[in-house]
Amino acid sequence: MKVKDILSHEFTLVAGEGGIEKEVSNVYVCDLLSFVMSHVKSGSAWVTIQTHVNVIAVAVMTDISCIIICEGEKLDENAKEKADEENIPVIAFNGSSFEAAVKLSEMIK
Repeated sequence: MKVKDILSHEFTLVAGEGGIEKEVSNVYVCDLLSFVMSHVKSGSAWVTIQTHVNVIAVAVMTDISCIIICEGEKLDENAKEKADEENIPVIAFNGSSFEAAVKLSEMIK
C-alpha cells in the first residue's frame, strides 16, 4: 500500500505531498521519540499526537513512510515546512491513536 492509498475523508494530508508514493508496510504507534527511534521499522506509518519539528527529524532518520497525527492535533508551522522540504507525508486524523491503528492495519491487509 502507498501513502496516497491512506488518504480519504478521515485521513487528510497536511504536509509532505512529495512523499505520497512511498510504500507503507506496517503501522507503529508511540509518542516517545527516543523509543520510536530505537524500535520503529522502515516503511512504517507512525501514529502519534506529537506535532513539533522533531517528529519530522525522527521520521527522516528512521525512514518512516508517513506520520499520522491523531486526536485532532495540529501540526506546528515549522514542522509543516520541514515535512514539505523532506517529503515526509503528515496526515491528520481526528480519532484516537487506537482507531487510526485499527483502520490502517485493515488497509494494509
